[in-house]
Amino acid sequence: MIKKLVIASGNKGKLLEIQALLSPINIEVLPQSLFNVPEAAEPHCTFIENALAKARNASLHTGLPALADDSGLCLEALDGSPGVHSAYFAGEPRDDEKNNVLLLKVLKDHYNRFAHYYCCMVLVRRHDDPQPLIAEGVWSGAILKKPRGQNGFGYDPLFMDNKTGKSVAELPVEIKNKISHRGQAMRKMLLLIENLPNTEV
Repeated sequence: MIKKLVIASGNKGKLLEIQALLSPINIEVLPQSLFNVPEAAEPHCTFIENALAKARNASLHTGLPALADDSGLCLEALDGSPGVHSAYFAGEPRDDEKNNVLLLKVLKDHYNRFAHYYCCMVLVRRHDDPQPLIAEGVWSGAILKKPRGQNGFGYDPLFMDNKTGKSVAELPVEIKNKISHRGQAMRKMLLLIENLPNTEV
């Protein structure tokens, strides 16, 4: 079984979510910042390629199994955008508030506000793992006309969950982790980890 796992992310909000979701299993979870891992390039147009690049990068620099996710917000009215560019929708450096302001501006004249969060999670046991574990999750909702709530990060104040009618930023963390795109992907990933051959990694 995997004993230690590096989380390939510098996003504090995402890191906390993944650590909480991994807490049920007996794996030591370490952020890549402990190893001064440089940020991986994410030049790809798909979530899976970017997630794999981040996982491989973290594993290469630490010599440990690594878990990465690439996730984003996809809007019907924008043909799937901002998608893989969600974090830097308003440009660099990353700024959640600016991203939200730009999103509202872009959607101003659109009646179609349907959207979904998507997450692709990848685990590699070593940097050249030929069979990475891959899991995905989709969270359907719609974009509000103004922010609501104080929790979460990213587009959470604008993304309304279809089932509860609340913005993600209005949901308690434990509820978000249960129903979110990342929560869905992590539960699938946990099953894949539990079914790995019983060898030391």
